Amino acid sequence: MEESKVIQLEGVRLTLSAASGPVEILRGLDLEIEAGETVSIVGPSGSGKSSMMMLIAGLERATAGRVQIDGTDLTNLNEDALARFRRDRIGIVFQDFHLIPTMNALENVAVPLEFAAAPDPFARAAEVLEQVGLGQRLTHFPWQLSGGEQQRVALARAFASGPRLLLADEPTGNLDGETGRQVIELLFTLQRKQGTTLLLITHDPALAERCDRQVRILDGRIEADSRLSAAAQ
Repeated sequence: MEESKVIQLEGVRLTLSAASGPVEILRGLDLEIEAGETVSIVGPSGSGKSSMMMLIAGLERATAGRVQIDGTDLTNLNEDALARFRRDRIGIVFQDFHLIPTMNALENVAVPLEFAAAPDPFARAAEVLEQVGLGQRLTHFPWQLSGGEQQRVALARAFASGPRLLLADEPTGNLDGETGRQVIELLFTLQRKQGTTLLLITHDPALAERCDRQVRILDGRIEADSRLSAAAQ
């Protein structure tokens, strides 16, 4: 039976070492997110939003508690197993694009598909780039693309493998207002088309309200978790 809860956090804590002593970043998070939900994560800078996303992606390990993603407990996985899990189940979109500068748009999207031994990776990459409006820019390198186009490539790369979960950390942070709006429209269009669970970190209240739920984090704790009755899609 398919796991209905894509994200399950139980008593999750993250403590990091500093010169002045241990610093508590996350202080006992409990969170469940169902398959196909769209959830915005809001809160002031330094509240723990990105740290929580890093734990969910398996890029950081919890000091205590349980992190279960799509039915898999990440706690006991080694680094190689975590990398394979991310490859197969999770798409990530960052504020800074993180494209490979020596590869063109088609190659940037196809490379992770090749690593996953997906059939016809370049055909699939071209298909998704067409979906985000870059069918005529396949051979362009990142330096030849605008910021909005680079983020479209990043979106195509994140969605190409059909991930169960998409993590987006301030995906419009480096874009102007109209370009950011276009990127977000694409993100939600692809999310609905694939039925992907979406976890979105944002400081934009209007963007946060487009999601099914809004989770507010303050000082490493979940301060509020509210369902939005009329998410504007």
